[in-house]
Amino acid sequence: MDRSQAPAFQIPDSIQLLHPEVRLLPNGIPVHFIPTPEIQIIRMEICVSASLDNLLVEKRFIPFFTLEMLVEGTKTKSSEEIADFFDTYAAEVDTSIGFEFLQINLTSTKKHFLKVLPVFRELLTDAVFPEQELAKKKRQKSLQLSVNRGKTSYWASQLFKREMFGADHPFGQISVAEDVDSVQREDLIRYYENHLWNKPQIFLTGNVGNEEIEAIGELLGDLTVRSISPVESKFVNKPNHRVYEEKKDSVQSTIRIGCHVVPNSHPDHLPFWVMNTLLGGYFGSRLSKNIREDKGHTYGIYSAVGSLSSSDYWMVAADVIKAHSEEVFIEIYREVERIKHEPIPTDELETLRNYMAGKLLSQFNSSFEMISRFKSVHLSGLDFGYYQRQLEYILSFKENDIRNVAKKYLDPSKFVEILVG
Repeated sequence: MDRSQAPAFQIPDSIQLLHPEVRLLPNGIPVHFIPTPEIQIIRMEICVSASLDNLLVEKRFIPFFTLEMLVEGTKTKSSEEIADFFDTYAAEVDTSIGFEFLQINLTSTKKHFLKVLPVFRELLTDAVFPEQELAKKKRQKSLQLSVNRGKTSYWASQLFKREMFGADHPFGQISVAEDVDSVQREDLIRYYENHLWNKPQIFLTGNVGNEEIEAIGELLGDLTVRSISPVESKFVNKPNHRVYEEKKDSVQSTIRIGCHVVPNSHPDHLPFWVMNTLLGGYFGSRLSKNIREDKGHTYGIYSAVGSLSSSDYWMVAADVIKAHSEEVFIEIYREVERIKHEPIPTDELETLRNYMAGKLLSQFNSSFEMISRFKSVHLSGLDFGYYQRQLEYILSFKENDIRNVAKKYLDPSKFVEILVG
């Protein structure tokens, strides 16, 4: 063996996946879990369909406040008692809300999981939504919206959603303080009772065994499961147009450019994913090198693909020096045309390949990451083998794949442009 020479670098050609086990609770709720005995933590994530399209436009904040208020009091415990209880047992309850799913999570030590689970159930069945706490939450949210309204990046994102999905669709509605004011306690109770437990799925990891699974079945297996189907939506690209909102005192402008693209189940999705990474999806991307490093017009610019069950969309985002806004638009379009028509150097392709493979493989280092990755594809209707297909494509893509998919889907005549600042 010649120890003066480093071994040849080789990207692994497979991902070692821990496939989750699945059990059904008595009420049909699937529990996906990856046991990890060496970790003395258990995390349970309950994902439910948000069913936002069944709400009136002016009631868009109801799911948000419903989740926020779960820990503010039950029929037997005040908000202070709930907080003290979970603190005593080093447990945490957190929630999140996205376009399509709500999430209610419990993190606990294995030692105390069976102790805190009954109180966690209370949050799901016996929350009372006290008026005083709701009023406080509403004031906080109104203030947050008021502050965010002055931020160019926040407002550009709101306008981008509206132009992409339509002002009448839940995904495209702009959040305003008046909608916070319209939320009443009765709205939360109605959503809690009729929508919250909609098509739930449970994702579990950590030092979980039969005792914990059985306890979950006993405490959550009798809850009434609802099945409210979302309204089917189909989004199409509009002719190219720009929405501009001036902020005279701002020294910064925010840019958004985007369009609808093929879903992640489409054969062109993986080529598009690679192309997007080259264009603006990592630190060595073309947009970053040109507009951030060479010209210094921004501290950060990126492009990304967002995935929804009804639509995938592509977006370029940047906060730029206001005086250079138009030049940045020109350079973004220049890079789009370059990737369509100019040869891509071999060393740039290999750097891209190595980066994408390394990033993908680094996402499966723990059971917590593994269950998160599984949840992501599972809720999108894909199987866990999607990641192996990603890796295989990374190892095999050709220059023409990138160029062809850019020509096919990056049509500037169908781009939405947003400029705020």
